[in-house]
Amino acid sequence: MTFSTWLLFLSVSLVAAFSPGPGVLMAISTATTVGPKRALYSSSGNALGIFMVATLAVTGLGLLLKTSALAFSALKIAGAAYLVYLGIKAWRSAGQLTEATQNAARDAASPAARGTPLHSFRSGLLVAISNPKSILFFTAVFPQFMPADHIDPAGFLLLTATFAACSLLSHLVYVLCAAWFKSSVKHSLARSRLAKRGTGAIYVGMGGALLSLSNSR
Repeated sequence: MTFSTWLLFLSVSLVAAFSPGPGVLMAISTATTVGPKRALYSSSGNALGIFMVATLAVTGLGLLLKTSALAFSALKIAGAAYLVYLGIKAWRSAGQLTEATQNAARDAASPAARGTPLHSFRSGLLVAISNPKSILFFTAVFPQFMPADHIDPAGFLLLTATFAACSLLSHLVYVLCAAWFKSSVKHSLARSRLAKRGTGAIYVGMGGALLSLSNSR
């Protein structure tokens, strides 16, 4: 793979990574709920999910999703259901938000909180692997940079690591913005509720949009 080819893939990856999606929303919601440091866990889980999705795409699952309406629909429904679940959870937590729960959320962001890092990591991972759009993306993009009949392991690792790094970079940028936003609303229960309900509505909207996705794209 030439350097110019890699630069072209890097450009495509940056555009795709910075386009708001479930992974970005997960990083933002985690940062505003339990703190920017904890968002690193969800972003790390998302990065691992990217490696898994890329591997599945080049080993035939991408082709299966494009040719099998049943397989594509099953994964699409599972991904949409998970996003809707996250949306409902965020919306309901907004209705239960009080000063006491705000303080508890800040306490949960501390290193002493138990279980939260693993939960955040798992959530980021599930968001990545349950989105058929990600698999179709790699299925469509990889052949443009790597022959489909000759998968070079080194080239595959380079391209996947590049995309994962771009994803982590985009999450970092969005998390920093979310941290600034959190500092501006942390003393306002009304704004905190609005932010949580907005996040919940976006999750549900993404779930609905995912249901309209076609495997022919």
